[in-house]
Amino acid sequence: MDAIVLQILNGLDKGSAYALIALGLTLIFGTLGVVNFAHGALFMLGAFCAVSFNMLLTAEKVFLDPIKKTAWGTPMEIRTPYAVDWFGDFGAAMINWSVPLSIIIAIPVMILAGIAMERGLIRHFYKRPHADQILVTFGLAIVIQEIVKAWFGANPIPQPAPEQVQGMMDFGAALGFEAGAVVYPTWRLVYFLFSAAIIAAVFCFLQFTTFGMVVRAGMADRETVGILGIDIDRRFTLMFGLAATVAGLAGVMYTPILSPDYHLGMDFLVLSFVVVVVGGMGSLPGAVAAGFLLGVLQSFASMNEVKNILPGIDQIIIYLVAVVILLTRPRGLMGRKGVMES
Repeated sequence: MDAIVLQILNGLDKGSAYALIALGLTLIFGTLGVVNFAHGALFMLGAFCAVSFNMLLTAEKVFLDPIKKTAWGTPMEIRTPYAVDWFGDFGAAMINWSVPLSIIIAIPVMILAGIAMERGLIRHFYKRPHADQILVTFGLAIVIQEIVKAWFGANPIPQPAPEQVQGMMDFGAALGFEAGAVVYPTWRLVYFLFSAAIIAAVFCFLQFTTFGMVVRAGMADRETVGILGIDIDRRFTLMFGLAATVAGLAGVMYTPILSPDYHLGMDFLVLSFVVVVVGGMGSLPGAVAAGFLLGVLQSFASMNEVKNILPGIDQIIIYLVAVVILLTRPRGLMGRKGVMES
């Protein structure tokens, strides 16, 4: 039983990232009808917002201490982060909590990046075939990827979680298991809770605000909403910014789990599109449900007991599920009738 609980936790961890990225993809497809293959690059940009903020905080002041000497008798070089030199213990705390604090800069950066992407490029492809949209957004993703590679280098850049949540949590003890039976990294649990909060916030925004209600109406019947005199295009542009922000925040908080590098977005992009297809193109609840479902399935498929029977199943389980769904229910688990069925 404890092994099952551990695999469920692993699945929820993976599913959290899949669900957040798929949620943003579905927001864009549902509002604008655009298949955005640059969405993984937005996930990566969010991760590098965390990297940039950490680099800013840990920039060091270097001076020679005339009192302390090296083994060769020369003054010792002392390195102190400017944040610590200027703010003392508060600066040290900022460095320790740099990953969650980087959300402060990630939100405006991702909103602006999303709006610029939509206004500068994607708006010209609304009425073009999906194949054209895929080609242009995939090309944009490669451009962003190469810019990040040129700026930050090709190697992964580790980002530590705050010291207070770096350890392991005895999750099993809280469920009544033996002490130590189910231990799990604390930050991964934090990531799951963070993802759940973001997903809930997006759904509440769409469900209970006037802006969200208009957007949902526009997703169902764009022409009628436009006839009512509402600037639905402007609202959809802001939704693109919101979708970019969701992907960026997912990337920010994922950095302690997987050190970001320039191809991080591509690693998640294909899986996230599979999640969207399984959940149903244009279905927000479907994207979230499919993200967690496929994360859990992938986690169970990675168990040694399963791989001994079906070698390599953990690498293909998500695609097998997608094939079965497309053959039996082309619109996805919760997709609207008629979508992807023609």
